Amino acid sequence: MRELFSAFLLLCIPLFARADCTALTASGNAEYPPYLWHAADNTDALDGAITQLMTTLGERIGIPVQVQFVGPWGRTQEEVANGNIDLIAGAFYTKARSERMDYLRPAFQETRSVLWVRNNNVFDFRDFSDLVGKRGVTVINNSFGQAFDEYAREHLSILQVGGFEQALRMISNGRVDYLLYEEQPGLAYIERAQITNLQMLEVPVSREPLYLTMSLKSACNTPELKQRISAELQKMNQEGLMAHYLAQARMRWQQR
Repeated sequence: MRELFSAFLLLCIPLFARADCTALTASGNAEYPPYLWHAADNTDALDGAITQLMTTLGERIGIPVQVQFVGPWGRTQEEVANGNIDLIAGAFYTKARSERMDYLRPAFQETRSVLWVRNNNVFDFRDFSDLVGKRGVTVINNSFGQAFDEYAREHLSILQVGGFEQALRMISNGRVDYLLYEEQPGLAYIERAQITNLQMLEVPVSREPLYLTMSLKSACNTPELKQRISAELQKMNQEGLMAHYLAQARMRWQQR
């Protein structure tokens, strides 16, 4: 009987711990302006529209959300999957991620992933197959939607590099035929760098919702808290807060 009682207590300990959630940690892609960017090399802070959104979310649910820089995008995903960070503040849906974290709905933003090409190397893009035989570049550990990711693995040649600025140099210098990235972050980098020999193709590769996700290993992962977060996300979407925060973040990014 004593052994059974001890086993019962061990099973209950995580449940008791999960009930005591007084703060949330979040992180995301630090090369993702105007959504997120590393505030300064000597800090662990992330600035951007998503940071503003998470601050507001924390105030509304009564649990502060601290958005932290924890390293490159790949490491960030691992830190969340392992439960060292509670939330990814901005992720596309992939099956692999859904096995390690919960997607909190609704999405807080829809994004377009697009192609940039050199002005002297413009080609027609209407379908994934138009990229077959061409050389592309993007940033490592990025997803552009389940459909495109699966097609690219089977049929396309896309080099993955460590950061967007490296990818930008490669397309600008003619080492690849196209650069694949999300529209808003891509424009933010290109405009600030004052690069004029590139243009964005009109047809997007994908349109994907951007979600807040919670690690399955987070001590704060409870049905009650996820329901509260989802309810507030719905309200903030209706109020148009993300568009307001994006406008402010674009100005801060350009003035860095």
